[in-house]
Amino acid sequence: MGKYILKRLIQLVILLFVISFVIFFAIHLAPGDPAKMIAGETATSADVENIRKSLGLDKPVIVQYFDYIIKVFQGNFGTSYQNGASVAGEIFSRLPTTIKLAVSAMLLALIVGIPLGIIAALRKNSWVDFFSTSASLLGVSVPNFWLGTMLILVFGVYLQILPVSGVSSHWWTLAGMQEMILPTITLSVGSAAIIARTTRSSMLEVIQQDFIRTAKAKGLKKREIILTHEFRNALIPVITVAGINFGTLLGGAIVTEQVFAINGLGRLLITAISSRDFPMVEGAVLVIATIFAVVNLAVDLIYTKVDPRIKY
Repeated sequence: MGKYILKRLIQLVILLFVISFVIFFAIHLAPGDPAKMIAGETATSADVENIRKSLGLDKPVIVQYFDYIIKVFQGNFGTSYQNGASVAGEIFSRLPTTIKLAVSAMLLALIVGIPLGIIAALRKNSWVDFFSTSASLLGVSVPNFWLGTMLILVFGVYLQILPVSGVSSHWWTLAGMQEMILPTITLSVGSAAIIARTTRSSMLEVIQQDFIRTAKAKGLKKREIILTHEFRNALIPVITVAGINFGTLLGGAIVTEQVFAINGLGRLLITAISSRDFPMVEGAVLVIATIFAVVNLAVDLIYTKVDPRIKY
């Protein structure tokens, strides 16, 4: 197991190196000159050139990349082009809010999706199965920005029972929980639908196995058969989908944070992209990619706990 973890960590470093390379060159190829944006419309060409030199943008792109990656390995993500603040400081001050939102959405997706999928599988071709399948299809189809807007309109404008913007209170307080309700629902609907469909299909496959018929023939209680034999053996695909969707939630948080005016990592990334703040964009994408890769590693390790037959 130790060798496997070491191997995955080495792969993680290589992956992050490739991601940094792609993001760095992609953002430099995008239209727009950050030096001109910083200098303003009234600046002269000499002013723009001085800013470009001070930022190191006058060097060849490949030289800029190696300068950047050396600093990253030293723990320095650079400084923001817009306000001169530390990129690492800005990112890690916003990251807890995004993580809190993503974790809350994933927990809600699991709480809703797994029971819905199990019930649909146990009552195949019934109205419950039809409702679950239809709800899952609807959940996958509804875009986050539209759902968030509708929730704001209903619960914030018409009913006026829930806050509709910002996360200013601690999550363990009543106010903090109320602030998280609408963003969490908005972000979790798509993942809950995917998890429900995966659980249903995985359960249906397991239910048809010979060892399930043997368990029934032995006279085991129905609850024990469902939880111990059927659900546990159907968990591997569900865990895989949940791990992948956690990364999707980090990406979806960009839209959700924008809709609900939450000062998280996603909103910071949108602002950085629109202002051509290269170091901020590169740093934020690297942090998101790192979290996604670590979650995937954790999912692989969870496999061995769920199914002892899996060995690395």
